Amino acid sequence: VQVCGDLFMCKHKYLFFADLSLEYKRGRLVLEVPLPSRNEKCLFFLRPMLMNVGDLITDLQREDSGVTAAVLSKDGERVANSTLIEALLGKDFLLVINDVCYNVCPPEKAFATSEHARDMEDMKHIVHLLHTALHLPEHHLLKERQLLERLDNLKQELTPLEKMKAQLSQTAEFHSSRVMWTGMALLSVQGGALAWLTWWVYSWDVMEPVTYFITYGTSMGVFAYYVLTKQDYVYPDAKDRQFLHYFYKGARKKKFNVEKYNELKEELAEVEEDLKRLRNPTQLQLPLEQIQPKP
Repeated sequence: VQVCGDLFMCKHKYLFFADLSLEYKRGRLVLEVPLPSRNEKCLFFLRPMLMNVGDLITDLQREDSGVTAAVLSKDGERVANSTLIEALLGKDFLLVINDVCYNVCPPEKAFATSEHARDMEDMKHIVHLLHTALHLPEHHLLKERQLLERLDNLKQELTPLEKMKAQLSQTAEFHSSRVMWTGMALLSVQGGALAWLTWWVYSWDVMEPVTYFITYGTSMGVFAYYVLTKQDYVYPDAKDRQFLHYFYKGARKKKFNVEKYNELKEELAEVEEDLKRLRNPTQLQLPLEQIQPKP
């Protein structure tokens, strides 16, 4: 018997035959191959419908860089690297590793039920990936068109609301600023009146109890503000509270729907985020939590 090839001939005394173990373990097809450089056996899991002969040789050389491998038929003909493992398992074949030729006997088909089921799942996955690769650009374009149309509709709905909101914000800002300036004026008048009464009308002995009760009354007013609003009396917070008070008061008069405006703004932000993710392929499959910047 003569095996075709440059280095492998059965008539050479350094070439001998041995059997390799090829069997199913836990539903997977496993090939047990002795590696010459490491002098140990290594298990290679085969996927008949997804792997070819070239993949098997690549896996062998990846595990042992000193391996020179080839796959031959029982007749001594070299099997092409593009041949699927599924086709190779139809009959016995030879695996040549360096100067050793191994005889490989595929297991019976009767024991390949679970492997066949797993191969079918792999095939379904490949079909799904192929379908996605063929139709994903078209789907992206359609989705982008839908998002752009929705974005345009939202902006059209928000345009009159934005104008009305700007007017209400300007009016509320004016009223809240006027309240702050009124408070400033009242405090200035109160300070001037107390100074006039202290130095020109009465003495400090008379005005000291008055100022004490004024301070005490102011403390009671601040505490009452906290009880009613559950907030400390801080000037920026107090101004914001007055702004919201006048804003909602004006919204009721102008019949401005604040809830609808907020819903439209939230939906607009979601559409813009979806459009941003759609136009960035590297972030399309990532969860939203990984994309949004941390505060």
